Amino acid sequence: MQDYRDLIVRAHNQLKGPIVLVWDNLRTHLMPQMKDFIAANEDWLTVFQFPSYAPDLNPQEGIWSLVKRTIGNLAAANLDQLATAVKRSLKKTQYRPHLIDGCLIGTSLTLTS
Repeated sequence: MQDYRDLIVRAHNQLKGPIVLVWDNLRTHLMPQMKDFIAANEDWLTVFQFPSYAPDLNPQEGIWSLVKRTIGNLAAANLDQLATAVKRSLKKTQYRPHLIDGCLIGTSLTLTS
């Protein structure tokens, strides 16, 4: 946890400006020490916490759900094989706009031009 705090302070010192963090609900992000650190540095540190899992707010959750279905039983021999399988699944999804539209519709968000 100290590493997080050190990294944030170094970024602040190097950038010479305020820092905005957008974090998920990783346990270390929610620990009292981290909350105390954030409160002690609120003059230059702003933190936005993501909901635990909010597919209704984030269309990419639907896309990743589709990818996970296609690689769910993959026994990858190495990281490269896994990356190739994920890229292949994303490429297939790219050519199925109705799937992408479905992920967007699931959020109740709209695209406007």
